[in-house]
Amino acid sequence: MENNKRRRFLKLGLAGAALSFIDPFKASKLIASTENRLTSSPVVISTWNHGIAANKAAWEVLSNGGNALDAVESGVRVTEADVSNRSVGIGGMPDRSGHVTLDACIMDENSNCGSVGCLEGIEHPISVARAVMEKTQHVMLVGDGAKQFALDQGFQKIKTPIPEVKAEYQKWKKENKDLFKKPEINHENHDTIGMLALDANGNLSGACTTSGWAYKLPGRLGDSPIIGAGLFVDNEVGAACATGLGEAIIRIAGSHTVVELMRQGYTPQEACKMAVERIISKHKDLTNLQCCFLALDKNGNVGSFSVYNGFNYAYTSADKEALIDAPFDRNW
Repeated sequence: MENNKRRRFLKLGLAGAALSFIDPFKASKLIASTENRLTSSPVVISTWNHGIAANKAAWEVLSNGGNALDAVESGVRVTEADVSNRSVGIGGMPDRSGHVTLDACIMDENSNCGSVGCLEGIEHPISVARAVMEKTQHVMLVGDGAKQFALDQGFQKIKTPIPEVKAEYQKWKKENKDLFKKPEINHENHDTIGMLALDANGNLSGACTTSGWAYKLPGRLGDSPIIGAGLFVDNEVGAACATGLGEAIIRIAGSHTVVELMRQGYTPQEACKMAVERIISKHKDLTNLQCCFLALDKNGNVGSFSVYNGFNYAYTSADKEALIDAPFDRNW
């Protein structure tokens, strides 16, 4: 017992020393957070209304004592398999050449991470990303290399675009002869799914998966497969994910920025808002520039914020299940 007290004293002492350059009030909040980490109630959150179904699958894992990594993979696989979804997985929209290319990344409590980009013809890119993390020395595989790796690992092939999407593409192609015309960013309620989970052991993990910007230039990668942009997890502090215009999110290393702000003592809500404000400050033209952040700290506290109205997220815990509208900076 005496040794346990001494270890706890040393832990808090080191935490206090590390926070000596931070505002005292914020430091006290973060030290209190460190004290409370020994007990956790599972929480899972995910972007947009398609997160409701995804959360159900993730919660089944968490509520049965499963870990956060298995939960987030299971959750976003639901969205990847939804043929009605036009921005994630099988039902995703193609690039300008008619190819549906999928991007995904995953990150666990030990900072292990895996990612795939421009992956075509494979059913579950998130699971391929996890295989990259667990079975290779790499973090990211892209294009033909990612596909060959997936096939070597026994992942199932799919044929894309599906007929409905192919018909939409053919119509778009006839109406858009200028291949250099900037496509419109999708700011409606169906975009990338990012998911964050905290399990009963107090460990965090996250996943992010998308088919990307509809009618993008072939080879384009957004923020979703990039660790630190579309997703970042630091088990000492918290986790964050992003959705919206990936190019703007990449420019500020968005999810990493949110987590580092939480490390400085800001709440998840404050951190998400500050990241959005940073994006706004770096763009003279905000037309159609929707960017959104979602964050979860070590104690299960949640935050969200977006440039424009319209962003929402699914929240699930033992005593609450809800679709929550995120605060925002401005109206469309």
